[in-house]
Amino acid sequence: MAAMLNPLRLVDVDTNVALDFVKGIEDVCDAIATIRTRIAGVELLLPPTVMGELANASVTSSDREIRLAATKMLRRHRVLGFRVVSFIPLGFDQVERIAERLRHQKLLPDEEVHDSVIIVEAAALGCALLTSSDAELAGVDHEKLTVELARFDLTAPVIATPREIGKKFFR
Repeated sequence: MAAMLNPLRLVDVDTNVALDFVKGIEDVCDAIATIRTRIAGVELLLPPTVMGELANASVTSSDREIRLAATKMLRRHRVLGFRVVSFIPLGFDQVERIAERLRHQKLLPDEEVHDSVIIVEAAALGCALLTSSDAELAGVDHEKLTVELARFDLTAPVIATPREIGKKFFR
């Protein structure tokens, strides 16, 4: 029998956190260090939508620093301690359908397609935590999110900014 992953050890990392980590932004580096220190055997996951955003940024961003950071994360994610996830157990169509429902229920604005997908990917992977510097993501009503995701037998991850991680969760 295959070993099961411990969902309490799974942390989904949003694109902005991955980029800021590579750029050495102190709050983000401290948050990742705190997570690694406080959660034994933690796995920092880069789901498909985050990988797509990184790939896109590495080629099309008008900001040279972002292009370089995205390229570095894409090339060095293993060395940096991140694991790429290229498959979501629900399938991409179902993930998109649930993400659309989250936007329809006004948990996120209609234009935040990628953010809604990232939340669903985190839930489908069984992540306990999603870390993002995005105000839209961090501001999601967790109680409402929990109810909506439960309709699909998914558990909502806690969504926290890197700055909140040290204060709220691990101190």
